[in-house]
Amino acid sequence: MPAFSKILIANRGEIACRIQRTAQALGYRTVAVYSDADNHALHVQMADEAVNIGPAPAHQSYLNIAAILDAAQRTGADAIHPGYGFLSENPDFARACQNANITFIGPSVEAIELMGSKRLSKLAMLNAGVPCIAGYQGSAQDDATLQREAERIGFPLMIKASAGGGGRGMRLVQQPEQLLEQLRTARSEAVNAFGSAELILEQALIDPRHVEVQLFGDSHGNLIYLGERDCSVQRRHQKVIEEAPCPVMTPELRYAMGEAALQAGRAVHYVGAGTVEFLLDRNGRFYFLEMNTRLQVEHPVTELITSLDLVAWQLHIAAGQPLPLAQADVALNGHAMEVRLYAEDPTQGFLPQTGDVLRWEPAPDARIDHGLREGETISPFYDPMLAKIIAHGASREEARRKLVRAVEDTVLLGVTTNQRLLVDLLKHPDFIAGEFGTAFIAEHFGQIPPQAPSTEQLSLAAALFYQHSAASHPQGLAGWHNGANVSCTYRLEVNGEIHTVSVDALQLTTDGRWATWVLNGIRRRIAYHLDDTQLWLPGMKVVNRTQQVASRRADASSGTVKAPMDGAIVDIRVSVGERVSKGQLLLVLEAMKMEHPLKAGIDGIIKGVQVVTGDQVRNRQVLLEIE
Repeated sequence: MPAFSKILIANRGEIACRIQRTAQALGYRTVAVYSDADNHALHVQMADEAVNIGPAPAHQSYLNIAAILDAAQRTGADAIHPGYGFLSENPDFARACQNANITFIGPSVEAIELMGSKRLSKLAMLNAGVPCIAGYQGSAQDDATLQREAERIGFPLMIKASAGGGGRGMRLVQQPEQLLEQLRTARSEAVNAFGSAELILEQALIDPRHVEVQLFGDSHGNLIYLGERDCSVQRRHQKVIEEAPCPVMTPELRYAMGEAALQAGRAVHYVGAGTVEFLLDRNGRFYFLEMNTRLQVEHPVTELITSLDLVAWQLHIAAGQPLPLAQADVALNGHAMEVRLYAEDPTQGFLPQTGDVLRWEPAPDARIDHGLREGETISPFYDPMLAKIIAHGASREEARRKLVRAVEDTVLLGVTTNQRLLVDLLKHPDFIAGEFGTAFIAEHFGQIPPQAPSTEQLSLAAALFYQHSAASHPQGLAGWHNGANVSCTYRLEVNGEIHTVSVDALQLTTDGRWATWVLNGIRRRIAYHLDDTQLWLPGMKVVNRTQQVASRRADASSGTVKAPMDGAIVDIRVSVGERVSKGQLLLVLEAMKMEHPLKAGIDGIIKGVQVVTGDQVRNRQVLLEIE
């Protein structure tokens, strides 16, 4: 009898689509699960069957073990792939699958339980002789104990959620007086994201590299590693660019890190796909960071340099088959790079963004893993990562060059993303030279200004608005060319600034999705989306304010506090009548798995509080007022 024949993917978005492609290619039937927010999502459309498992909030749907198991039983799914995030490293979920006689495509419950706890895994690694960084991983979790241990370790130090990953529940503490507030925030994020408030403390290494080793083990006792990945380019402790191999790797260092990763895997009799993460300092010393008992977001770069399908390996191992390769057979070819396309605004501290996907056209000559569809809405309920853009080349420079082109050629309009920043990162001289660590973005892109529109962009925007207005005239102007001087002036708003623009002599043709124009004898083509008074160009939104009466911009130090995005109020620190000072914490908004503190812009007295803890709020909704 076969081990299993129908796989339920207990996840969403790009990873659910990625798993389905391999599973279906291998002949398995697939079942998708989805929340109310994902009713029309791509992973739902791809699946052979799909089951709604609850409301949009993750704890009522994608984290609802009973609902997922019920979906498996109703559809006859005899295996579950958890993807990454959500329940992928939840031992209770793996145990529940086991009890329901459903194959869990992942490691043993015991391995997940041990490695899912940063505290317990670090103790196990110390016992196994794996190099570890100094810190506190004790069971006492009261503030007094953590404060005492922090003073012993010294500052700066890292607070980390023991059960966490992806930067949630992780805080860098530079000074002792910051500790208690950062402990509170880390605990709150950890509980919301992972259901556990347990924390560990670690000495903070300054600007190390973040290098991880891909492990694979089978149920026959075989364990190998498939090279390493450099994941150093991060913001908010979340990875932005990953590549394989690591640019500074030597054969001797690769062997040493690989052997340390194997030690970690053997300590828990590891089966399946896993990743051992290390911090590598500038002297070539490395330290155990954590072990992820699942497939990683960045697994495609390993696939491209090994020519292996890691999801297929996961399915074969879960079915009881041995590893297809021995360590001596592993070959690394060329170089691969991946960037993560996030719905976030780098000019506002990487604040996650929501909105409608008005245009989506992935670059044609790159691997792009995504779960996007035109017309869908990016909600505040899930991680802001939208897609992964990946390129492979014979050399690192070839891979980088191809990736730059792929990022620039990918069209995503309607929601603010980090697309422009990704290009800037890939083109930075230090990145090109391979000289970077985990502080790379903070050092070189600490303050990211909004992109100022060029004269050409403003001219194009004015011409597009002019053509749109002319085309909506009863007689229309199909195939219109603006090749003469036109006495028409527009007031266009970009990033809150008004620009007065005259429609210039410009040859322009459009088809509703692409504009082709000739300026100074040079022909260019650009994607756009125009909706009456709003125009989206790559990396830029333009609003036609021509018909509106000019008004003074609101004072930046306004006493009205509005939600910066859709989300939920998780903490309110003030009440009506209370005196507050500029910079004081007022409320905490949770969105896309992260907490966002909202602070007073002026000194004053709280005049009104329009929300209560637990409220779901919309972008720009008034939360409170200061008089």
